[in-house]
Amino acid sequence: MNAPDFWSDLERSQKVNREIKILKNKVETWHKMKTRVEDAEVLLELGQEMEDASVIQEVLDEVAQLDKDVERMRLATLLKGQYDASNAIISLHAGAGGTEAMDWAAMLLRMYTRWCENNGYEVKTLDFLPGDEAGVKSTTLHIIGENAYGYLKAEKGVHRLVRISPFDSSGRRHTSFVSLDVMPELEDDNTIEIRPEDLKVDTYRSSGAGGQHVNKTESAVRITHLPTGIVVSCQNERSQIQNRETAMKMLKAKLLELKEQEAQERVNEMKGEMKKIEWGSQIRSYVFHPYNMVKDHRTNVETGNIQAVMDGDLDMFIHTYLQMLS
Repeated sequence: MNAPDFWSDLERSQKVNREIKILKNKVETWHKMKTRVEDAEVLLELGQEMEDASVIQEVLDEVAQLDKDVERMRLATLLKGQYDASNAIISLHAGAGGTEAMDWAAMLLRMYTRWCENNGYEVKTLDFLPGDEAGVKSTTLHIIGENAYGYLKAEKGVHRLVRISPFDSSGRRHTSFVSLDVMPELEDDNTIEIRPEDLKVDTYRSSGAGGQHVNKTESAVRITHLPTGIVVSCQNERSQIQNRETAMKMLKAKLLELKEQEAQERVNEMKGEMKKIEWGSQIRSYVFHPYNMVKDHRTNVETGNIQAVMDGDLDMFIHTYLQMLS
């Protein structure tokens, strides 16, 4: 067996193993759910025999949680896209609004980090550019876990904030925008071909807080894809080689996204349904003043519990959007 065949077989084997692991996790989750239902039934019978209201309340609480978990399992069956089961790479970019927008980007960074923690996803910072006075200009996160992309793709778009600015001494109301980009992490994807001569690779010193290599060596990597102008960067890994590998994954994901977008535009042209996507076309508004409300403009789902949303309670928006797509 020659070297290309060996690596090709290894990649196929790794892909099959990942698919087997995903299927095993689904079966194990179903069995655990079945056991929880049986345990609740036994506990209910015991509570009724003992006429113990506290035990019955415990069963009711478990049933409510089971209902949420079953709904999540049902929703997972809707994630049938080619890359839905993949890890996700998300990027936040502060837009119109200056310091206000950078502060808004920091608030969204916290919100999505909380959502990931609440749902058992690991979060790694790949790139971070702090704001001039406060907040974040841009950041890129690697979200690791099953179906991370399938869920987070519902969050892609422009997020709008309306509030009284803490940076305005006159106490005026400000509107700020932050864009969220979501891409799947591509594993061994051979559908995107990148020629070395199409790349411009720059190295620089990492700007964020970190270990012994940060700010001492030029380990951070920025890659520009010359034909498309796409720029990706990574500074969080320990070595320049690791940063380059991660940046190349990000570039492949962006090129795949561009490829699929162009294909969809060709379909829309044939249908006569070309739609212009503009910065101001926000998918969701977060209003802190003169009232409290978060509203998704695609699904019309809204809530007045804005603090819960900012603490990562996004499931109502994500679930409804995915159901709309199915």
